[in-house]
Amino acid sequence: MIVALASAHPYDTIDADLPLLVDALSQHGVETVIRYWDDPQARWDDVAVTLVRSCWNYIERREAFLAWAERIPHLQNAADILRWNTDKTYLRDLADAGIDVVPTHWDVRTKEELPAASEWVVKPSVSAGSADTARWAMPDDAVAHSRALQDAGRTAMVQPYIASVDAQGETAMIYTDGRFSHAIVKGPRLTRDSTAGTEPTRAESVVATTPEPAHHDAAERVLGICRGRGLDPLYARIDLVEDASGRQLLLELELTEPSLFLPHAGGAADRLADAVLRRAAG
Repeated sequence: MIVALASAHPYDTIDADLPLLVDALSQHGVETVIRYWDDPQARWDDVAVTLVRSCWNYIERREAFLAWAERIPHLQNAADILRWNTDKTYLRDLADAGIDVVPTHWDVRTKEELPAASEWVVKPSVSAGSADTARWAMPDDAVAHSRALQDAGRTAMVQPYIASVDAQGETAMIYTDGRFSHAIVKGPRLTRDSTAGTEPTRAESVVATTPEPAHHDAAERVLGICRGRGLDPLYARIDLVEDASGRQLLLELELTEPSLFLPHAGGAADRLADAVLRRAAG
């Protein structure tokens, strides 16, 4: 059996999950190949399963990426999941379904349209790795960022900055084949300057954690909505933050190319490899 791990140059060299997954699959006698999704010479019909992994340049060519996904047999996660999940407007669907989502205002153009907050996060709805994302303390700066994104033909998201992130970080719940695998806490990345509004993001801080029942409940509700929509992801990462009342809010649902933080949890790569094999056998 051969499994393809879809990546992009140069991200295959910095994806910390890839070596562990390759090793775990090899322990099952599975050969792996790393191929670039945007390489027109790459073959995809000679493998049992293709996993979308570090295709982190897709935000520059989303439609080309989705067209590629539609052509690939035995793709995990599947093309219908990718089309829905690569634009963060999916948060509207989840909010409409009753999920507690970080309040999000779309395409803000005036200060009156901003959500009530002392700071705001502004980002495009198609992005990865905090690209074009900023944290602002001044309403005029938040509005200007939102307007600039729209003027560039992008959908702008404006959210209140959740203060608990500075002290508690974000909790990422990782699932494989619908089963909880492990969880990590990511420290805050967005820094704020009192006059300029934003500075470059901090280096990512990641530690393993044992999630509380509230984290499990929130993550399971999100996955339940996915199942109700007919989506069946091989892997999922649910990023949660806590509001002032202690309620867990969904920040993002990562079903496309998330870091799964395999180095931070013993056995996580093996659990993912087992899930890959179950999909290949099915």
